[in-house]
Amino acid sequence: MDEEAQARVDVWKYAYGFDTMRVVKCVIELGLPDVLENHGSPMTLSQLSSAVGCPETSLYRILRFLTHNGIFKKLGNSTEDPASVSYAQTPLSRLLTRDNMGPFVLLQAGPPGQQFGMSAKDLKAGKGSGLEAAPSEDIIWMGDVDAAYDKLFQEFLACHARASTKAIIDYCPEAFQGIGCLVDVGGHEGTAVGMLVKAFPWIKGINFDRPEVVAEAPPIDGIEHVGGNMFESVPKADAVMLMWILHDWSDSMCIDILKKCKEAVPPETGKVIIVEAVIDEEGGDEHTGAHLALDMTIMAATVNGKERTAKEWGQLLDAAGFSRHTIKHMKAIESVIEAYP
Repeated sequence: MDEEAQARVDVWKYAYGFDTMRVVKCVIELGLPDVLENHGSPMTLSQLSSAVGCPETSLYRILRFLTHNGIFKKLGNSTEDPASVSYAQTPLSRLLTRDNMGPFVLLQAGPPGQQFGMSAKDLKAGKGSGLEAAPSEDIIWMGDVDAAYDKLFQEFLACHARASTKAIIDYCPEAFQGIGCLVDVGGHEGTAVGMLVKAFPWIKGINFDRPEVVAEAPPIDGIEHVGGNMFESVPKADAVMLMWILHDWSDSMCIDILKKCKEAVPPETGKVIIVEAVIDEEGGDEHTGAHLALDMTIMAATVNGKERTAKEWGQLLDAAGFSRHTIKHMKAIESVIEAYP
């Protein structure tokens, strides 16, 4: 990995460093260290789920993050036999019990009303489990912040779009060969598709987002701003791109979105380009730490969103009716998934 790519990975790690404290706070509230300590031996995911009253899906994601960071220990090989995997204490997790330093860590996290993200109560209610459909699964924390923070969030989205699109142009230009018209679904102000059209001038770009969003979008050469709802229909094009969209939504909602994207492209020559993180659960990928930290942020910020493994992406695409897909890893946090009808 070159210096610039490595520096970007490091920035992601630093930016999401606060997630470790937030997740540790949740497991102390759940009583996970105490349950393991009192049990006296490793416990399976099912046993822990029953003991602390948290759905297995959410608890698995949290344990995946914390074992990667050395706070708990995973025993067994989940790829060979998931049911045989168990979790054990480490010297660090033993310090997190209620009769040790657990109360101190909770104190540092601040009063419950001032904590961003999720709590043990949220997790027990099913947050992050994807088990129950919600009336609205959009990002939930943005409605509770002031205008200055909302502006900062919009600046972050534009900054991320620039960095991710540059990586795509540098490492995956072949994905855009032969595309005459490209729709960027959820493209906000059109930053990403504008950069792609400039890099690949044979492409006509469509920036597709909610009407109130595109109404504020500035004019961009070669780009048409179109307002609409991705759950109802997507503009017709040779290819549709979804950059950092699907991780905000549950599996069932993602399948609905993907079906609409599939309907928008030609069945013989079209494709859907997905730009998202792809988690390597075995930790062999140099981006795994950043991916798992990002998954914790998505769990905190959304109702049922999540970062996904290659297997999980394949299951989504199969369920949406795609015939095949490829995954291209880049020297970046994101990978490029090309799905064909």
